[in-house]
Amino acid sequence: MNLTQIKLLLLDVDGVLTDGSILLDETGRQIMRFHVRDGLGIKAWRQLGLQVGILTARSGRALTHRAAELGIELVEQGAGDKLITFENICRRIGVLPEQVAYMGDDLADLPVLCRVGYPMAVVDAADEVKQVAQFITTKPGGRGAVREAVEHMLKAMDRWDEVLESYGL
Repeated sequence: MNLTQIKLLLLDVDGVLTDGSILLDETGRQIMRFHVRDGLGIKAWRQLGLQVGILTARSGRALTHRAAELGIELVEQGAGDKLITFENICRRIGVLPEQVAYMGDDLADLPVLCRVGYPMAVVDAADEVKQVAQFITTKPGGRGAVREAVEHMLKAMDRWDEVLESYGL
């Protein structure tokens, strides 16, 4: 796969951007924990003019807040059928499924992973997910896996040096 064809990085949340834990306080309010390096990876991807989006079956204000902090405008929460939602995203923003890299971790991600141009999995993903992935991180979900995937793709696209230059390197 020529990764220069990738126009959209689409991410699952639970188990990818988080470690998959569901933390609830005594009032039932959900608390999510995100890794700062994943945020830097997402910002690096975006600064190069590439699109990033979130596709998740769950919903929550913590995710809405984090996505806003990172400048992610394409956020699809509460997706009961991820494949249908994925196809709608592609039509809406004008990308072909082959131009999408998607990172998932569990069975609900399989239909999308089997449809995109570059399927990726976190190292602690379900075995079935890792079997269809073209790239598997060495870092687990919620612990820098997204950053690792972004760096991998940008290096393959010969664009990582642009990120480093933005930091004066």
